[in-house]
Amino acid sequence: YGIDPKHTGLVARVAHMGFSYSVFRFQTVAGTLAWDPANPAADKLEVTVDPKSITTAPVEGFSDELAGEKYLNAPKFPTMTFTSTAFHPASATHGTVEGDLTVMGVTKHVTFDVDLVGAGKGFRGPVIGVTAKTMLDPKGLGLPPFFAAPIELDIDSEFDLQA
Repeated sequence: YGIDPKHTGLVARVAHMGFSYSVFRFQTVAGTLAWDPANPAADKLEVTVDPKSITTAPVEGFSDELAGEKYLNAPKFPTMTFTSTAFHPASATHGTVEGDLTVMGVTKHVTFDVDLVGAGKGFRGPVIGVTAKTMLDPKGLGLPPFFAAPIELDIDSEFDLQA
């Protein structure tokens, strides 16, 4: 299966000075999923995100600043990646996916809480839809001290069966 970029949302919710959350969206996400419900040990997920594709509320130049050297340093680290290491189904529609997340050259092991939204025949053929969440320690990823509270990462995605 391949990620359908038109039906994928990758959102980071970042605490804003303890008053609210700023919401950032990454527009360019690609990846593949090998999924066999009868054999979860063989399942594999690989995702690549372009940090330059970050978008924010309409504050002129802020997206470019976030992608720049001060924050995500996209010129030096042009991709963020996730590679699964294990799938742990808890039921037919819920489970966790463990893997290695690499941001700015730093790799951390993370666990996503995943729900299967739906699977079946879509307009383009077989489709799997999922939603996944995890919390990231910004200090562990090398982000500036301004990011002190955990960052929530929310993903909603459809995967289309590839020929």
